[in-house]
Amino acid sequence: MESQRGDGGSVDLDDTRLEALSPEPLLTRDYETRPSLVYERLRHEHGPVAPVDLLGVPAWLVLGYRESLQVLQDNDGFPKGLENWRARSEGRVPADWPLGPSLEVNHILIQGGAGYRPLRSAWDVALKPFQDPRHPQAKRLKSAVTAYADELITLVGEGGKTGVADLSAQFSRPLPLMVASHLLGFPGSQGDDALMDMWRVLDAGPDAEAALERLLATLAELAAGKLQKPGDDFPSYLLAAHPDLSLDHLARELFMLLGMTSDHVGILISNTVVEVISGEGSVRASLSAGMVRESMNRVVMRKPPLVNFVPRFAAQDTPLGKYTIHAGDPVWVSSAAAHADPLFADHVASGTTISTRAHLSWGAGPRQCPARELASTVAAAGVGRLFQRFDHLDLALPADQLPWRSSPFMRGLRSLPVRYELASVPVRPVAGDPAPGVAEEVLPDPSARQRSSLWRYLTGLIRGGR
Repeated sequence: MESQRGDGGSVDLDDTRLEALSPEPLLTRDYETRPSLVYERLRHEHGPVAPVDLLGVPAWLVLGYRESLQVLQDNDGFPKGLENWRARSEGRVPADWPLGPSLEVNHILIQGGAGYRPLRSAWDVALKPFQDPRHPQAKRLKSAVTAYADELITLVGEGGKTGVADLSAQFSRPLPLMVASHLLGFPGSQGDDALMDMWRVLDAGPDAEAALERLLATLAELAAGKLQKPGDDFPSYLLAAHPDLSLDHLARELFMLLGMTSDHVGILISNTVVEVISGEGSVRASLSAGMVRESMNRVVMRKPPLVNFVPRFAAQDTPLGKYTIHAGDPVWVSSAAAHADPLFADHVASGTTISTRAHLSWGAGPRQCPARELASTVAAAGVGRLFQRFDHLDLALPADQLPWRSSPFMRGLRSLPVRYELASVPVRPVAGDPAPGVAEEVLPDPSARQRSSLWRYLTGLIRGGR
């Protein structure tokens, strides 16, 4: 059997079934430290699609840019939904598979079948007030980002006008969590304990399971409150757009928003800060909102936060790369590998001011991330405010020595140590932001903030560094 290549030629297809290929483990020490070398080795051995072992479960990893687009844009040929997974239906996925809990939640990123379309439509409706810059909620959100960023930067400044700080722990990770709390409509600082539990879940430590139970219970309680008393927030808008959602289902959707927003946006902020600090002085000196977006585009091309998308499944036997993907096989698209595909990367100019928009960081096709504009806005506003409030920011470690953390889905910095100098005179919010009074309305009462677990943690970082 033959398959057409992108250059018009053909290749002989390998029809061997996935489970018979004995694929090599993907999540190794090499993958943790130098994933690009792992992608390069797999590409050299297998071409644009490679069989891999994901913690004991075989899967196809898509490495080629063209093949990634093919999968992402063909929702009928490669649907989501665990019900399409042949090995799972046949009982060949271990009950204790480490990735199982994250995929069994069945929220909008995972769900397939007939229920997806009405859920996606509801998400689009519920997010529109926050993503449409003409809407009051979008203006209020941008004001909230600026206010929360100022609050965190001021807290860093309590350690001294100059000093060393971990901008990951003290800024880029807490900022999107605080913004997500605003989106979810948590009153005052009530959501701060939930945010700390979200952190514990993402870090997958020994207390992650208990934290997840508490977090889902908190989100279910929040959902019940929004059902009784709707507000100007995402869960209320989602319920209005999809009244048939159960409270349990709504809690799962809120968990997805909280988790993806916090981890994806936090990594994007840290990586963009490194891009700007490591770039030319002229880039740092003339930062504007537009230039922040360009820096972000360059970052997600080279270091996308979401390195592997959640799996899709072949609807029927389909040629892809050098292999036949059999019906029911899991297919994982790697955006990081696709961006490094020589057939794509060699045509992307690295030295231009305007970056390409052809990256796959938010996906592609009908299931592209519904919150991509929201996430980009939060990250750009946070990064922009950071460079307004600091006169100087420099890496405290060489860029190639920064510590990274990898998971099957995400890759980001464990920490971002910087040497800083705060601006002598506080900088007013950027032009076009709502009036300062609007921003102040979204901040919790200072005494309540000081009592929250999140704020105690962040304050402890300052005191521990003295």
